[in-house]
Amino acid sequence: MLVRDTPAGLAVFLMRRHSAMDFAAGVMVFPGGGVDDRDRNTDLRRLGAWAGPPPHWWAQRFGIEADLAEALVCAAARETFEESGVLFAGPADDPHGIVGDASAYGDARRALADRTLSFADFLRRENLVLRSDLLRPWANWVTPEAELTRRYDTYFFVAALPQGQRADGENTESDRAGWTLPADAIDDFAAGRNFLLPPTWTQLDSLTGRTVAEVLAVERRIVPVQPHLVQQGDNWEIEFFDSDRYHRARIAGGSGWPL
Repeated sequence: MLVRDTPAGLAVFLMRRHSAMDFAAGVMVFPGGGVDDRDRNTDLRRLGAWAGPPPHWWAQRFGIEADLAEALVCAAARETFEESGVLFAGPADDPHGIVGDASAYGDARRALADRTLSFADFLRRENLVLRSDLLRPWANWVTPEAELTRRYDTYFFVAALPQGQRADGENTESDRAGWTLPADAIDDFAAGRNFLLPPTWTQLDSLTGRTVAEVLAVERRIVPVQPHLVQQGDNWEIEFFDSDRYHRARIAGGSGWPL
């Protein structure tokens, strides 16, 4: 979740998944994606390309093994760069520095997106370090066990837009992207102007009314959330800790999802 302060309050960067996508077409999402082999066993810390909390710190926060934690942070940084152009990195000779204009790495961004370049090789080639301290752990959602077609174990991070950088949403997976207040995105969902899956709706709700400084100062205890599928008449609904509010908004917006 990319956030920034605006005169109207904290804004978050959202993208609408392209209508041709196989999964969640037309749904509003945060930048992100899956861990792949490029994110595993990168040895970024050993090679001096990692600055900030080490993998074991992240492992403790998420309740996972350090190897997976390192892959998750790497994937979060890589996917954010691929999908929004925002880069959580700084020069290797200045561990406190942050890239001010990530557009200079446009060729590398495209190579990362088409999987001809790994994030670790990109950092080494450009003499950059991954700035893990720019990210914060936020949540962990797991697809209901009753879902048989496609399941996910999703880790949410939050980070402020680095000064001088811009998020553009120029990628092949979305057809619209931009900044919005979390409350406005939630209101649009209830009015039928967008569609939010439960995890996205819940994270937006958790950001509402906060400033960026307040969000980054939060030390959240990450407890995995695994909703249940419950049959309601002829439909199936997702049941979780705040599902009543979610479904009231979904029904108000005229969506019959899920079926």
